[in-house]
Amino acid sequence: MNTRTVPLLIFLVLFLDQAVKFYIKTNFVLGESIDVFSWFHIVFIENEGAAWGAKLSDLLPISDRTGKLALTLFRIVAIGGISYWTYSSLKKGANSWLLTAQSLILAGALGNIIDSVFYGLLFTDSWGQIAQFLPPVGYEGFFHGKVVDMIYFPLIDTTWPEWVPLKGGSPFRFFDAVFNIADVSISTGVGILLVFGSKAFPKEVENNPESAQQQPS
Repeated sequence: MNTRTVPLLIFLVLFLDQAVKFYIKTNFVLGESIDVFSWFHIVFIENEGAAWGAKLSDLLPISDRTGKLALTLFRIVAIGGISYWTYSSLKKGANSWLLTAQSLILAGALGNIIDSVFYGLLFTDSWGQIAQFLPPVGYEGFFHGKVVDMIYFPLIDTTWPEWVPLKGGSPFRFFDAVFNIADVSISTGVGILLVFGSKAFPKEVENNPESAQQQPS
């Protein structure tokens, strides 16, 4: 990858993420769902917090608004760090594994921060109605927008066997998170670093003739 392909990959992922979010926001009522396949569903929800809907206010004695603002500011700082890391790797001529992972993580982070920073101003709320784009007044202020999620495919959707104590007969779903393309991009980038870490971070081979002579016999 080079100085052209890295920005192109970031742009393509970011564009796709925002295009899908825009379509969902302007065509779905909050909570509306469509069954694409038996195992794949489109479900429109909005995430006010971090991953899995977690909030800082659940952990710290602060209000939801303060927690939301702190989380958004933290994301912006994190994006700055990821951007510098990607730029530095690009200037050093890092390999495609690392640059691809960095680009995907950066694109996903940018996709979700756009929601958090701007969506409160760009849209009306989606409660019981389809949101209006560019209204006179949005549903929230700057830095307090909600992240749009829509992808849902529980890998296992069944019920517990009757013989299981306390759980017998109750629904069981494995991986019931609702997420978006930005989340997929971040997860893919992190996955590349974890699974192909040896390729993303190859060890530098020292070309020192003396070291070969000092090999133990």
